Amino acid sequence: MKGYVLILGANSDIARPLARLYAAAGYNLYLAHTQPEVLTAECEHLQAAHGIDAKPLRFDLLYFNGHEKFFHRLDPPPAGVVCIGGYLGDHRLAMGDMEEVSKIIQLNFVGPVSILNVVADFYEKEKAGFIVGVSSVMGERGFRHNYFHAAAKAAFTTYLSGLRHRLSFSGVQVLTVKPGFTATKMTAGIPFPRWLTARTGDVARDIFRGQQKGRDVIYTPGYWKFLMWLFIHIPERLFKRVAP
Repeated sequence: MKGYVLILGANSDIARPLARLYAAAGYNLYLAHTQPEVLTAECEHLQAAHGIDAKPLRFDLLYFNGHEKFFHRLDPPPAGVVCIGGYLGDHRLAMGDMEEVSKIIQLNFVGPVSILNVVADFYEKEKAGFIVGVSSVMGERGFRHNYFHAAAKAAFTTYLSGLRHRLSFSGVQVLTVKPGFTATKMTAGIPFPRWLTARTGDVARDIFRGQQKGRDVIYTPGYWKFLMWLFIHIPERLFKRVAP
C-alpha cells in the first residue's frame, strides 16, 4: 500500500473518478464531505474492487476552528491531500447581496486556505507529502458574468503558488490544477460550447497523472493553457469589446 490520500469535497463529480484512480494505484483513501453517509457505498465499492481501505469522513470547509483537529486526528496521517471543494455561486445575486459574495469567497478561497495551512505546516515538518489544489482557468482574467467566482479562484491560485515556493524547500509537491469548462452538477444549465467542455473522468485522469509526475501547474484539458494565454494578452480596450 502507498499510504492514504485525503480528498476534500469527495462527493464532487471530479473527486469520485479521481478517488477510483488513486484506489486502482494502491492508495488508501479518506473521503471527506459535509455528509459522509453519501460516500458509504462508494467506499465499500472501492474496498471490494481494489483491496484498499476507504473511509468516509465528516468535514466542513467553513468550520475553520475544527480544521486543525480534523487533520491531526487522521491516523495514519495522509501522504497527500486533494482539495476540490468549491462553489460557483449566483453571480447576479452576488451583485446585490454581500452574503452571496461572502459565500463564494469563503468556499473557494478562505475555507481551502484554512485547511491547507494546517496540512502545509505538517508536511513542512515531515519534509514529505503532496498537496493538490483545484482552482480554475477563470481565475486568470475577470469576465463580466463571473468575476466574483473568478476573483476567489485567482486568490486561491496565488495562494497555491506561494505555498509551492515555500514548501519546495521541504520537498513537498504543491500542484495547482486549472480546469476549463467541465460538465458537472455545479455547471449544469450553463451553455458551455460542447467542443470546449471536458468530461469529469478526463479531468480526474489529468489531475492524477500531473500529481504522480510531480508537476507544479496543469491546465485540463491541456488546450486551455493556449486559450488562456490568448485571453490574458488581449489588450483591455479590445477585451471589453470582444469578450463574451
